[in-house]
Amino acid sequence: MAKYKRQKVKHYHRSFYSREMRVKRGIGIVVLVAAVLAAAWFAAPHVLDWATHTWYTVVKDRDLEAESASRAEAAASSAAASSAAASQAASEPEPEKEKPLDGKAITGGSWAAVDVSTLADDAAIRAAAQQLKAQGADYGLVTLKDADGSIHYASQVAAASGSVAGTAVDPARIAAIFREEGIIPAAQLAAFTDPVSGYTDRSMAVHYSGTQIWLDNVSAKAGGKSWLDPSAASAVQYVGDLIDELHGMGFEQVVLTNVQFPKLSRKQDYGETSGVSRADQLKADIAALQSRFAGSMTLWFSYTLDQCNTNSVSLDVPAVTLGMDNLLVTADKAMDADSRTALQQSAAGQGVQHLVLH
Repeated sequence: MAKYKRQKVKHYHRSFYSREMRVKRGIGIVVLVAAVLAAAWFAAPHVLDWATHTWYTVVKDRDLEAESASRAEAAASSAAASSAAASQAASEPEPEKEKPLDGKAITGGSWAAVDVSTLADDAAIRAAAQQLKAQGADYGLVTLKDADGSIHYASQVAAASGSVAGTAVDPARIAAIFREEGIIPAAQLAAFTDPVSGYTDRSMAVHYSGTQIWLDNVSAKAGGKSWLDPSAASAVQYVGDLIDELHGMGFEQVVLTNVQFPKLSRKQDYGETSGVSRADQLKADIAALQSRFAGSMTLWFSYTLDQCNTNSVSLDVPAVTLGMDNLLVTADKAMDADSRTALQQSAAGQGVQHLVLH
């Protein structure tokens, strides 16, 4: 019997897709994937909203719409409150800024003297100013040149070089701190009663026998003191230079005392007076000083009550007649109403613009 012989079949692995069909197939897959991703992108917010809403309303048992409305109401209320506050702030007037103290002002208020030796540093100056304020004072009067010739600050005026006291204060700090505390600072200077400066500049002193410095007693050992000569232009210039110096340090009010002559003596030599009386010379000195500082500061001339009411050897006439604009009168005791009125009327009749009783 013949054996059946199995024939081998040859297999060929051949693709039935053409190149063009494979390209189209690839493009279709890319488009499909893109479409699925796009659909997921657009659907994601809605799915998240649904999931969130389901979580809080079903699982957490919360009313989201009510909460949203509550938040909106709170926001509106806050905005309304802010608007109301802004409107109220705009309608309220701004607080007035405190006006700086006018150092030249003549307020008619009270004066109080301060011991210059207590004004050693800023703390002491401030304490003194606060004490004045508590007492109701408007002016703080500080003596910076005494009738003994002592100058209590480091003056740079040449003729004052021998007069500066061993312990000196700082006028600029005194003036500044007094103003900060609401006190008007006023410097007091003794004018022609000065036994020191005439030796520094002899042209300013009262003389005798032409060149010798006159003393108001027999000798220095007997207590005799020299004076500055009111008829000497250099003496008037010196007093004015001290005023100018203190003005530059912040004092806008200066009080001059001792604008007068010494007692009469046969040995006094005032040079050529051209017949000008003592009273007329003092009037000229006062007029010159007032003219020099007119408008820049307030200058006062101080005399005792007795000098204002009567003729004196040092003035020849009552002080109220010397032509000052501002007069400060010192008295040992209070005046009665009638005496005060009479003094005020007398001063006003002589052209005195402001009178203060101290």
